Amino acid sequence: MDVTLLGTGAPAGLPRPDCPCAACAAAHGADARAATALLVDGALLLDLTPGAAFAAARAGHSLGGVRQVLLSHPHDGPAVEVPAGLPQPGRVPDGRELALLTGHRVRALALDAPGTGYAVTGPDGQRLLYLPPGGAPAGLEGPAEAYDLVLADVVGRPDALARLRAAGAVGPTTDVVAVHLGHEVPPGRELARRLAAAGARAVPDGTTLVVGAYENVPDVPRRTLVLGGARSGKSVEAERRLAAFPGVLYVATGGTRGGDAEWAARVGAHRERRPGSWRTAETCDLVPLLADAGPPLLVDCLSLWLTDAMDAVGAWDDAQWADGGQRALRERVRELTDAVRATRRTVVAVSNEVGSGIVPATASGRRYRDELGRLNAAFADECEQVVLVVAGQAVVLRG
Repeated sequence: MDVTLLGTGAPAGLPRPDCPCAACAAAHGADARAATALLVDGALLLDLTPGAAFAAARAGHSLGGVRQVLLSHPHDGPAVEVPAGLPQPGRVPDGRELALLTGHRVRALALDAPGTGYAVTGPDGQRLLYLPPGGAPAGLEGPAEAYDLVLADVVGRPDALARLRAAGAVGPTTDVVAVHLGHEVPPGRELARRLAAAGARAVPDGTTLVVGAYENVPDVPRRTLVLGGARSGKSVEAERRLAAFPGVLYVATGGTRGGDAEWAARVGAHRERRPGSWRTAETCDLVPLLADAGPPLLVDCLSLWLTDAMDAVGAWDDAQWADGGQRALRERVRELTDAVRATRRTVVAVSNEVGSGIVPATASGRRYRDELGRLNAAFADECEQVVLVVAGQAVVLRG
């Protein structure tokens, strides 16, 4: 079974008409996208969009063999005028299955938003799932058989991918291709980087995908360090990287600070951003968590872990620091980096980059700055990917 993507963009396309934003201004050439529509084996058309016949011709196909046109968007009726020779578009009711004379079977999935999702099984038994923009399957229960190909709104609904993973419907060999792409993410390298972190990819309009060929499925890095200054967006970047994965354990190393309203507001803002399926652990005891098997870990942040570790070894007292405190801290850092090296879990850790600012006025401040620089360097050595976030923009340092 093969799928030709006649378009991969949002319903308004990319660039959007009359939109002056930077993403639309950069969306030209291969990064320009028509509204998403799929041609399956030349026989099944999922979503009818303006210029579909011309898009098929540019991709080397004809719509003359199409036997069924199905709509996924929440509106009723065809999106555009139906070209001559095409059957009238329709919609399969949720939970029902449609069998085509070509040997394809199409089952409609109920969604948590208006619209219809379609699971297509080809004559060869290969399976694909197509979801409309803004939609995620409702009521998924595992274990489920993994699809060979999933085409979904990964940027707009990363939680849909997390649900599919939790149910087993997306596995290590599932090719996840992002469609319905709009101007929410700058096109090109930034889009590719964000999708790769979610285990997904994007392809240009006109691409034909062979269902079941998973050689291009991106490898999700097991260990990632996200660095950045204050309010740089580093925590948002870290949370975004794991939004498409289920059951994430958010490890908060800052603890609680009774009576500090500003700190409570910071903690509350972080909690509101997290998906409801995530769990939270407030601890600085990271080594056992890294040693255990389990869902991905998001550690926020290493700089507060270091503060706790330096408190524990008496690092703020010069005499204690010289009399074994420095040695004890080095041992704690070594235990942490050894645990990161050995872990089997997916880990995204956040840390502050403080070495580029003003030199601290106190000896203890300079000591903390130096030790955090050493910790960041040691932790980064154990990570497949390291990114530095500056003004909300992620610069890849490794991976």
